[in-house]
Amino acid sequence: MNKYNIALLAGDGTGKEVTDEAVKVLKAIGNKYSTEFDFQEELIGGCAYDEYKTPLPEKTIRTAKQADAVLLGAVGDWKYDKLPPEVRPERALLGIRKELNLFANLRPAIVYPELTSISPLKEAIVSDTDVMIVRELTGDVYFGTPKGIEIRNNEKYAYNNMCYYESEIRRIAQTAFNVARQRNKKVCSVDKANVLDVSRLWREIVTEVSQEYKDVELTYMYVDNAAMQLIRNPKQFDVILTGNIFGDILSDEASMLTGSLGLLPSASLSDGNLALYEPIHGSAPDLKGKNTVNPIAAILSAGMMLKYSFKLDYAYDDIVNAVRKTLRDGFRTADIMQNGMKLTGTSQIGDIISQNII
Repeated sequence: MNKYNIALLAGDGTGKEVTDEAVKVLKAIGNKYSTEFDFQEELIGGCAYDEYKTPLPEKTIRTAKQADAVLLGAVGDWKYDKLPPEVRPERALLGIRKELNLFANLRPAIVYPELTSISPLKEAIVSDTDVMIVRELTGDVYFGTPKGIEIRNNEKYAYNNMCYYESEIRRIAQTAFNVARQRNKKVCSVDKANVLDVSRLWREIVTEVSQEYKDVELTYMYVDNAAMQLIRNPKQFDVILTGNIFGDILSDEASMLTGSLGLLPSASLSDGNLALYEPIHGSAPDLKGKNTVNPIAAILSAGMMLKYSFKLDYAYDDIVNAVRKTLRDGFRTADIMQNGMKLTGTSQIGDIISQNII
């Protein structure tokens, strides 16, 4: 029997509700394939601050580093909004990415045929959309220094630096090209090279890396045009490669092609074997305990864990097929509810998807 150790970081708000359903589905996979998943639960975010006065305790970091993979729910709650910036729940996300060296964020945006009608765009535009955004995760303005707020010329002045080393660009580009090789062999590198020096270096290094991947088509697009093209014709894209801040914005935009943030998983990869998986939606504290939140993004994140960390592609396919069967059978949470469908709660959707692992 194969055994995998998973650090389970449910976090705040509805994080525990969605990760509970992901665990339920993983156990169904384990039963089918005689595989054991051992879950080590730790605190992160606001709940960690309540217990340890820090959103990212050393105990959580240690458990994550010792695991085979990390499954995270969500962090944040309005009640922590007045905390100093350095101990806000959201700091835990930046912190754990840095601690685990999670430099590559993979965010797929797939429009399932069963849900094309819930997209805010016309079905003809979004049908068959399957885009993978590969976002650099540890550089750019979120981590660049110097940064701060100070008084200059008798007024407040704030600054953040957009910074990238050549090596950081090279490794994320290699990740994107390797992902593209498993898909349709197309990479679109998104930057702002007509304005930013950092983007000019980005484009130079991506071009160099592309010479190692002659079988993959490389194109370039400025970020403002890419934002427009994602809405106008999303099917033109296969893999989008971009930096941290552009990727943050574009991946949230791409999520709305599907109609709901509750459908979209993500994977954050490191140079080694360790990776972290999480739904891209927030903690939705207003929905906590109501059994209404959509767990599909968390369940698909667990599926990505099977694929990328454990190399169990067939088990990932089982989860995707189980989700699609559940949707075909008409079960819907509130965020994706349609006329004639069956409104279903969080735990019930998890039960049904688990039962469809056959």
